[in-house]
Amino acid sequence: MRIVVTGATGNIGTAVLRRLAGTGHQLVGLARRLPEGLPDVEWRTVDLTTVSVEQLAGILGGADAVVHLAWGFQPSHDIDHLEELGVGGTRRVVEAVARADVPHLVHLSSVGAYSPRSDDTPVTESYPTGGVPTSPYSRHKAAAERILDRFEAETAASPGRGTTVTRMRPGIVGQRTAGSALLRYGVPGAIPRRALHLLPVLPLDRGLRIPVVHADDVADAVARALEGRVGGPFNLAADDPLTAADIARGLGAKLVHVPSEVLRPVVAATWRMRLQQIDEGWLDMAYALPLLDTTRARTELGWGATRSAVEVFAEAVEGMRSGASGPTPVLRRRTVPGALRDAVRRGPVARRTRP
Repeated sequence: MRIVVTGATGNIGTAVLRRLAGTGHQLVGLARRLPEGLPDVEWRTVDLTTVSVEQLAGILGGADAVVHLAWGFQPSHDIDHLEELGVGGTRRVVEAVARADVPHLVHLSSVGAYSPRSDDTPVTESYPTGGVPTSPYSRHKAAAERILDRFEAETAASPGRGTTVTRMRPGIVGQRTAGSALLRYGVPGAIPRRALHLLPVLPLDRGLRIPVVHADDVADAVARALEGRVGGPFNLAADDPLTAADIARGLGAKLVHVPSEVLRPVVAATWRMRLQQIDEGWLDMAYALPLLDTTRARTELGWGATRSAVEVFAEAVEGMRSGASGPTPVLRRRTVPGALRDAVRRGPVARRTRP
């Protein structure tokens, strides 16, 4: 198969390329900044915020499948840009898939697309995807789901079109080589990675429970859906969620219970003051989103998580502490001098302009 992957240089994109490498498929990677190396991939420079549907359809022509992974997390103070990349980019990909008559579209949605939970019962894929209103990330993931809803309805109404749409809805995704990227997006550049060894206490609401999955497990689900051309939505998560106590143990810190309603104004204020780059919507989402029932992925894809949530978190923390990186610009090594140099040249991560 000729498989085109958007966002191919990111956390999940690199895992998908690893999983599909050597399987006989012709791989085409789309990214705004191309890597050096990564053999057996045909690379194309594409910015999903500016590319026209006509240009993108030309690139997708002849593809057997498109795996749409591209998404943005920073700059968190430029919501318009994040929406144009996530929602606008998804719209352009879907329209280009339709023009190029691509048989299969795999879209990376997220647990973030789901509406707030009513209790801790894991939800199936039929749970509403209305998002968490106070989280831009969640709102945008829900908006992308609406684009896919319309596309599937139009496809069903047109007998001559037959694009299979698959939606992957993973929990929080981690891997070791994303360590530097996670630090870059989540920790102010002046703070060295060794500071993670020095965290004495972790102020966090002890009720936190987050579905988590390894990037390689997400990639395996994508590959299985491609190989069988299996459509529909799939929840992806390790069996047990990550808890506040797990996070504290993984960081070697003492958990100090602070209710989320107390933490929220602190996170909001420090974000607005540009002291850190994570907006309060992420905190709202962490406490609102449901746990995931992965029965459908297990039964229809033969899929199963190979790492527990605790193992994924431990690997991600080790990656952050060691400065682990990957072979792409997105996953490049993060250093304090490099972060400070970027801040001087381009501004802080949370509000910088793109090169």
